[in-house]
Amino acid sequence: MKPYLKRAWAEISLPALRKNIDTIKGMNSDKTEIMAVVKADAYGHGDEQICRCLAEECGIRYFAVSNLDEAIAVRGFCPHAEILILGYTPPEYAHEIARYNIIQGVVSSEYAHSLVSRCSEGIRCHIKIDTGMGRIGLKHDTPAACAEEIKQLCAIGGLSVEGIYTHFAAADSDSPDNIAYTDNQEKFILDTYDILCSDGIRLPHVHFMNSAACCYRNNPRSTLARAGIIMYGLHPDISLKIPEALEPVMELKAVISHVKTVKPGDCISYGRTFVAQREMPVATVTIGYADGYSRLLSSRGEILVHGKRCKIVGRVCMDQLMIDVSEVQAKPGDIVTLIGKDGGDMITADELASIYGTIGYEVVCGISKRVPRIYIK
Repeated sequence: MKPYLKRAWAEISLPALRKNIDTIKGMNSDKTEIMAVVKADAYGHGDEQICRCLAEECGIRYFAVSNLDEAIAVRGFCPHAEILILGYTPPEYAHEIARYNIIQGVVSSEYAHSLVSRCSEGIRCHIKIDTGMGRIGLKHDTPAACAEEIKQLCAIGGLSVEGIYTHFAAADSDSPDNIAYTDNQEKFILDTYDILCSDGIRLPHVHFMNSAACCYRNNPRSTLARAGIIMYGLHPDISLKIPEALEPVMELKAVISHVKTVKPGDCISYGRTFVAQREMPVATVTIGYADGYSRLLSSRGEILVHGKRCKIVGRVCMDQLMIDVSEVQAKPGDIVTLIGKDGGDMITADELASIYGTIGYEVVCGISKRVPRIYIK
């Protein structure tokens, strides 16, 4: 184990991350600052190294997380950062929000009152508006009614309202209906903000751009761009292109532990779902679904060995899987690539996601904790 058990591991390219940040900055207006979304352990890439690189090398000041535990972790890595909790924090932990100087997303007047009633130090917040995601946030039929509730929130003692925000439901779609839907979401929050300004309430922030909006509908009126999946070099939606300069930050590797020759009629793996039709060499690879490599890739996925695609045969096991290595000279100890480049070919997390009907987000977030992250600097 020097420096890690060479079984299954993820290589995280910090140069690719830095390049992606430069690309995203170039996509945005000078009036818009990047808010790096680092929830879920930085989408499975490892929050500490990612956050430190973003803050110390990329000049990122704003970070977004899902919950208080994530916020406190980021505060430890980035003592001077502005950190927004996008999700729910139980009111009984309001004092922790204040203690670590965290910005809390506030989703209702009731929630705001609950927070300040539990905290004498005061709570910093951004107000979430539900403009059509249907998840959390203030819900009103008109911007005027929404602005009126926000004005009431601004008057609550101990609550420091620093911005309003919303989340697009379908900014990663190019269908006319979804474009119109997103247009309406954007108009609603901007109209709300403009009403507040006309009434003398000028909040520092109004933000609504997610990764998809950064790529497909950049708007300089959004003071923050919440860059999530594109920061890690993946698609908001695989059907739409992203800038070519964006590169996947994660590669997933493993090794071959055993090579054998199977005969016609021999069965491979659980359930005997694969039966060899010919004599063929089969290699065992040291990764499985407990590592986050989905069982849904059984007899469907491919793995790069010496730059060539080798098909998975039989079911993916908890810790191992088998591949047909008829087209390559494979031996124990050879490194294989499950996500990433090898030679002239490349397998992306988005490609794996498309095989079993999910999204690249789930693939990278699902790489388990037992897979060490190795950082390429």
